[in-house]
Amino acid sequence: MASAVERPAARPGESMMTEEARRLAAQKSAANERHKQSLNLQRENILSQRTSNPSRRVALEAALVHVEAQLKALE
Repeated sequence: MASAVERPAARPGESMMTEEARRLAAQKSAANERHKQSLNLQRENILSQRTSNPSRRVALEAALVHVEAQLKALE
């Protein structure tokens, strides 16, 4: 019989997971979502900026490439 800390698997083939492990997985998932949202906001901010300064434009393009690479790595 499963204890109060462990529950039977919801799907066949899924191992038992303790409440602590579920909580940690939920925290990690929430942290990843917040990080994605932050990166998306940074991306929108970069895209909304207008400049005629060539150096600033190059810096914005580099920042955009960096943010998009981070977003891709999270997917």
